[in-house]
Amino acid sequence: MNIVILERNSVGTDVSVDCFEKLGNVTCYENTVTEKEAAGRIGDADVVVVNKAPMNEESLKNASKVKLICEFATGYDNCDLDYCTKRGIKVANVVDYSTAMVAQHTFTLALALLQKLSYYDNYVKSGAYSAQSRFSNFDLPFRELDGKTWGIVGMGNIGRRVAKIAAAFGCKVIFYSITGKSTCTDYEQVDKNALLAQSDILSLHCPLSDLSRDFIEKEALSKMKSTAILINVARGGVVNNRDLYEALETGQIQAAGLDVVEKEPLTQDNPLSRIKDSSRLIITPHLAWASVEARTRCVEGVYENIRAFLNGEERNIVNPQ
Repeated sequence: MNIVILERNSVGTDVSVDCFEKLGNVTCYENTVTEKEAAGRIGDADVVVVNKAPMNEESLKNASKVKLICEFATGYDNCDLDYCTKRGIKVANVVDYSTAMVAQHTFTLALALLQKLSYYDNYVKSGAYSAQSRFSNFDLPFRELDGKTWGIVGMGNIGRRVAKIAAAFGCKVIFYSITGKSTCTDYEQVDKNALLAQSDILSLHCPLSDLSRDFIEKEALSKMKSTAILINVARGGVVNNRDLYEALETGQIQAAGLDVVEKEPLTQDNPLSRIKDSSRLIITPHLAWASVEARTRCVEGVYENIRAFLNGEERNIVNPQ
């Protein structure tokens, strides 16, 4: 059994992948970006482990032995499922390994923006606090979560965890279902217009699809409160970055916290890269999922997916045949 890990660094070199050696011969590559790179590395593979590397006809057509593709992730939009199914290649993901961390990061971003932490940290470190006569400073107004409306897009595992925490902070929780198929009854489900109009904090936790792409764009932003804070820890394409830039520059919404952008890493031609004021915009480098604990669970989940497959079992297969 030949196992090829195309993006070993995607789970961090501080987390061991030695467990895969119990299952077969392992070949690791630090990173793989293009179809051509992938195709040149998986010719003899039985199992391919990926994160973002494209798995499609171009990369797989000469890899005749591949039987299983495992994602170092929950998302699998890098895989052409139709082609894999036609070839008899199973695709497996890892679910719920990063729920706690993504929920935690959602509130890290929201609270930092709501409480203007960057401004006040800089105020103290600049010496301005030491130079004033009064004991406190609150010149830049900030607000509390208690009593606010927290809107959620995507009421899956992460969305539910965020909802529970938001409720504990005293928020009213509402949500919108992208597919319209949510069975959640613990919180009020609203339509998109109501979600945009009512949310003081709006956090995004949905997969990227044709239904969710550009979910937040110029028209949607125009319906939000001028005091609203947008949090995107889903996928970059859920938010139109240029339209968000315009909304932040004109004060259409108060602030945004992003862990994902349309093209990653952030490019200098993305207008959001021009905003240096962390009271209005915080961008983190797609790390919301990446606590040590979460990355360890991810590796363990892939190991269990491969082990189950070798034992003739289907575990977390996203394209059953």
